[in-house]
Amino acid sequence: MREETFAISGMSCTACAKAVERSTKKLEGIYESNVNFAAEKLFVKFDENAVTVEDIVDAVRKAGYGASRETGNKEAVIPVAGMTCTACANRVERSVKKLEGVEKASVNFATEKLSVTYDPSKVRLSEIKNAVRKAGYQPLEMEAEKRTDKDQEKKEHELKILKIKLIFCIGFTVPLLVIAMGHMVGLSLPEAISPHHHPVAFAAVQLALTIPVVALGYKFYTVGFRSLLTLSPNMDSLVAVGTSAAVIYGLFSIYQILQGNSAFVEDMYFESAATIITLISMGKYLESVAKGRTSEAIKKLMSLAPKTAIIIRNDQEVEVPVDEVEVGDIVLVRPGEKIPVDGTVLEGLSSVDESMLTGESIPVEKKPGDMVVGATMNKNGTLRFRASKVGKDTALSQIIKLVEKAQGEKAPIAKLADVISGYFVPVVISLAVISGLAWYFTGHSAVFSLTIFISVLVIACPCALGLATPTAIMVGTGRGAEYGVLIKGGEALETAHKVNMIVFDKTGTITEGKPKVTDIIPFGSIGEEALLQLAASAEKGSEHPLGEAIVRAAAERNMSLIKPDSFEAIPGQGIRAVMDGTEHLLGNRTFMESSGISLKNCEAISHRLASQGKTPMYAARNGELAGIIAVADVVKESSGKAFEKLHQMGIQVAMLTGDNRRTAEAIASQVGIDRVLAEVLPGDKADEIKKLQKDGYKVAMVGDGINDAPALAQADVGIAIGSGTDVAIESADILLMKNDLRDVSTAIQLSKKTITNIKQNLAWAFGYNIIGIPIAAGLLYIPLGIKLNPMIAAAAMSLSSVSVISNALRLKKFKPVQ
Repeated sequence: MREETFAISGMSCTACAKAVERSTKKLEGIYESNVNFAAEKLFVKFDENAVTVEDIVDAVRKAGYGASRETGNKEAVIPVAGMTCTACANRVERSVKKLEGVEKASVNFATEKLSVTYDPSKVRLSEIKNAVRKAGYQPLEMEAEKRTDKDQEKKEHELKILKIKLIFCIGFTVPLLVIAMGHMVGLSLPEAISPHHHPVAFAAVQLALTIPVVALGYKFYTVGFRSLLTLSPNMDSLVAVGTSAAVIYGLFSIYQILQGNSAFVEDMYFESAATIITLISMGKYLESVAKGRTSEAIKKLMSLAPKTAIIIRNDQEVEVPVDEVEVGDIVLVRPGEKIPVDGTVLEGLSSVDESMLTGESIPVEKKPGDMVVGATMNKNGTLRFRASKVGKDTALSQIIKLVEKAQGEKAPIAKLADVISGYFVPVVISLAVISGLAWYFTGHSAVFSLTIFISVLVIACPCALGLATPTAIMVGTGRGAEYGVLIKGGEALETAHKVNMIVFDKTGTITEGKPKVTDIIPFGSIGEEALLQLAASAEKGSEHPLGEAIVRAAAERNMSLIKPDSFEAIPGQGIRAVMDGTEHLLGNRTFMESSGISLKNCEAISHRLASQGKTPMYAARNGELAGIIAVADVVKESSGKAFEKLHQMGIQVAMLTGDNRRTAEAIASQVGIDRVLAEVLPGDKADEIKKLQKDGYKVAMVGDGINDAPALAQADVGIAIGSGTDVAIESADILLMKNDLRDVSTAIQLSKKTITNIKQNLAWAFGYNIIGIPIAAGLLYIPLGIKLNPMIAAAAMSLSSVSVISNALRLKKFKPVQ
């Protein structure tokens, strides 16, 4: 299965988005097709053996819209030495164009520069330079490559065009309104265009001022009528039909005036057509400005990446574009500079501001062996580090990818709006026709009926319905990223607000995950040192945190370890090792009892240790108990505060652990945990989550290890700690970049705020249309004599979309209460 993102142009409302989805879903091999109307993007999952990118683009174009695959292409200009003629330039071009991922390559022989457009996910800049070398020429050091966000440039250009059109529309519409309606409010017109003295001139001037506005709004007509002809009408269709009816009636009025029927001077409707186009253009402009702000979080993340890096080559410092940094390069970062890529510190001591990654403002100390992350700020020391992740593999690139993907997925709450949007425009057109005819056949004039018809068409707003959910999700997920909370999709965002039980894995989640040996209690003839030596020798091959703690304790005492003849790990129980021909066992109570080892003589000791929150590890040799080694893991400072906040939010907290119940309950009492799920084997964690779900709980699971992955997947919402394993992160729905459990409540609070915002948006969008359309149809005319002017209807429609987006933008002010 392959995933691709396409930029879609020409959409004006959710009916357009639905048309694009329908068109692409008809293709064989399409698994999923979602349009984010707010972001103007199409996200597709498909079988590349059954359908191609070109097929998808063609399907979108047949639906009447533009589509282009988002490649993330970059441009670079590389100086090339050694060329003596145009044949050399052609050779360089041919050599570079052969590389997969190079979209365009051209050499200017006069300036001796190669201009190349390439996809960094398929080809590295260093590979392009190598191709130049293989052709027999020398690529020289280049300035930072020209970075262009073509999607952003395109949107800025479209916004500029919209603004220019709007200014011209206003320029023609204001005098048109003064001429058409000024006499109603006491303004006198020059005699040359007076409706009483020169009605033809009065009508002609209005037509002359209307034509430019209609021409500037040509897209309403080209897109609107084309959508009607393809039986997928959209908002443009409503505007096109409504304003066309007004203009046609105006032309009919001029014809009547020319025939000497001056009664038609009073209602020509040219000003209605021009004002509707102007007001809706204004709404489109304001909507585009607001929509641009919804994706500011992504732009902010993209802007964090430094353009250049200093690498060490042959003991020389060389400044290169960041795209030229390769895995294994030694990178130098001075105080006050941004770290260009991810890597491991080799030399130097410094503090690094990682707030862009974690939201934590306090700088983190870095020393040799520590990891550094690209786009974070080096504060006060010089660091040398070896690059480990570059380009699309860096943490920043992965975060951007994750947030973009989340913004492309639909929340279940949007399904109702999607269904309604599919039928909305045809229903509105039907209502407009029925309303207009009903008033006409009940004895009202054609002008009155036309007013009703146009008002119903232009007041209806499918855009507000379509923008209600995606704008809130875009702003919400973007705001979450700023706090180090990455939400992978709309479904996770929606489900999180319903959670009433959160299960936390103990080791590495509630605790630091770095346990220490606290007690060594030998039995029989063996001494304390010998017991620790045997236990550490047996655990040397183990990857369990408790085993590592025992090995560390032996290393601190400078003990020499015995190499086991054989080693076996029993998941969730312990280990079996043979040393010097003797079998040694080390593990928990379950393991000892299943191996036939009696623990009668140590019950009191093990109970005391467990009540202190320590985990007793039993050691046995030759079938007899040899001693107990107690290991304790320090509870994270943030755990208690995190659980306290969750309790305030009405959420219960459970702890899931393989520890014995006494130890688990001792830790639970320290931090205020409601329910303890102890002595659970790794393979049974998911079953414990299922039991809670059967009891009626909406369960979130928080974990960090490989053995947490099944439970994270089983939970209604899986939350992984950013410092956890890749498998846990992959299985989770929400990723916490900081190792701080207080961010769990941040995620839940953000979910609640976002869903509340979506509900407000949907309530406004539905309420506006449910109330506005009947009023436009003349509901208030019978009891109160109130008839809605089409121009007022157009203004209301324009503001409805803007109000929805403005409400979504309030999420940018979200601050978690800790």
